[in-house]
Amino acid sequence: MKIGIASDDKKSIAQHFGRTLGFVIAEIEGGKVISEEYRENTFSMHMQQKGHQQGEHHQNKHGHSHTTILTALSDCDVVLARGMGRRIYDDLRGANIQSVITDQITVDGAIKAFIEGDLTDNPEQGCEH
Repeated sequence: MKIGIASDDKKSIAQHFGRTLGFVIAEIEGGKVISEEYRENTFSMHMQQKGHQQGEHHQNKHGHSHTTILTALSDCDVVLARGMGRRIYDDLRGANIQSVITDQITVDGAIKAFIEGDLTDNPEQGCEH
């Protein structure tokens, strides 16, 4: 099983899924992490557009597709962030990827909570943009 965790620094979980600098991809087997990699976020629409990197918001409400990011994370069974828009949250689930908005702050803490079955999803903390 693979977990994708939005992270800007490979240690803490990013506040916003679409604006994260990358994803820690942890492969878990038998309750242990057997491999870990970091994928830079070159596939999120927000990171592809220079204006978004500077904190601007898109003008066309939901006028972009999540196909690229869904494809880039298609080998993940679960994706975690501390926040994400409702649309990507639902799109991930539609692609059979469990999306989780977590209160966990660290990547290691989230992995541990997931392995122990203590990871809580807080979809009400998502954003409505």
